Amino acid sequence: MSALHDDPRRLDLRVGQLRAGLQEKAEPIALAARSGTEFFAEAGTSEIRLSLFGRPLRVSFPEFVVFEPDGKESNLATQALLLYYLTIADGTPVEGRWVSYADLPDGRFYSQAFQGYTGRELAKHFGGNLEAFCQAAKKLDGMNIAYGDAAFAFHILPRVMLAAVYHLGDEDFPSTCQILFDASTSHYLPTDVCAILGSMLTRKLLNL
Repeated sequence: MSALHDDPRRLDLRVGQLRAGLQEKAEPIALAARSGTEFFAEAGTSEIRLSLFGRPLRVSFPEFVVFEPDGKESNLATQALLLYYLTIADGTPVEGRWVSYADLPDGRFYSQAFQGYTGRELAKHFGGNLEAFCQAAKKLDGMNIAYGDAAFAFHILPRVMLAAVYHLGDEDFPSTCQILFDASTSHYLPTDVCAILGSMLTRKLLNL
C-alpha cells in the first residue's frame, strides 16, 4: 500500500529519485521556510535540522542524506519519509482543524483498513480506561485539545500534526478511538505516508 512499505530495492530506488529531485531544484533557505525546518551552514557543513516524533534528525545539504542523533544514517523508511516531506512541503500553515483519514486525498477507499489498525487497536487496548489513554498520550508529549471525551494532538514533523481522540462508551456502545490529521497535512505528505504516521503514533501509544 505505502511508498514506505515497498521492498528494499524499490524503496532504495524511490529514495534516490526523491533525493535527485531535491538536489536538482532545492534552494535551502526557501526549502527551510516552506517546511518549517532550520538550515545551518557553518565550518564547511550544511544541513537541514528537524524532528520526527521529537527525535532530532539532520539532513545533509546538498546530498539530502538523513542522519540520526548518533551520527548514523537513518533507515530507508525514515529517509523516504523525510524526503517526501521536504519534497512536498509548500509552506501551508497548520490549520488547527482536524480531518479523518477518509478526508485526505484518495483516503476514503483505505479508511476502514486504516481505522482497523489504528483507532480500533487503541480502543481494544485501553477499553474503557480513559485515564490510561490520557496518561499514555501525556507521556508522548500530547497536547490536550477539545474533542470527544479526551483528545491529544501530537507534533510529528515541523508542520505535520496528528491527533488521537477517545470517545468513552457505555453499557450499550463500546469506547472508540480515532486518529485524525490536521487539515493541512496533504500539503506535506502523500496520503499513504500519512497512514504510516498514523500507525506509528498508534504503536507508540500502545507501548506506553
